Amino acid sequence: MVKLRVTDTDTSADATPGNGSVVAAGSRRAGVDWRKVFEFPNPVNEYAARITAGLVVVLAAITLLTGWGWGLAVIAAGFWLRVLFGSRISPLAQLSVKVLAPRLGRAKLVPGPPKRFAQGIGAAMSTAAALLFAAGLPPAAWILLAVLVLAASLEAFAGFCLGCAIFGFLQRRGLIPAEICEACNNVSFNRP
Repeated sequence: MVKLRVTDTDTSADATPGNGSVVAAGSRRAGVDWRKVFEFPNPVNEYAARITAGLVVVLAAITLLTGWGWGLAVIAAGFWLRVLFGSRISPLAQLSVKVLAPRLGRAKLVPGPPKRFAQGIGAAMSTAAALLFAAGLPPAAWILLAVLVLAASLEAFAGFCLGCAIFGFLQRRGLIPAEICEACNNVSFNRP
């Protein structure tokens, strides 16, 4: 992959290709650093991640027990907020990171990329469940939601992140490049 290096962001009329200036169209005008907008924390407080997973379990259990289809959309939206923006926008993550996890005391830091990958799996599964429900296939939606509850329960109550284990497996097989998460090369089913 070729990286473009910006040496000068002069947007004046006298900036010419020969003087070392590179001006990205619209980047100066917008003033938004999109990498920051979609940044995911690294490292992540494992206790906050486990609390968020527990809150997902509660929300999913309420959705399963009531049959409220809108709950699927709420769960999917929460996963998408977390996978795209980390904990900054998601109400469940904010509650976990800002209110509940600090009450536990010291943070236990773990690599962020596997957690984002796990959130991505949750986003895909909950979105599929919501779409199945909307298509008139509630039993299939509830089965997907039950699988999601199982995975979130493993994270919340046993401290085992299934998505993180899958991330480690894929990275060891070379399907996820090592530079994505150097600290993740040893993520496995083995607990320290």
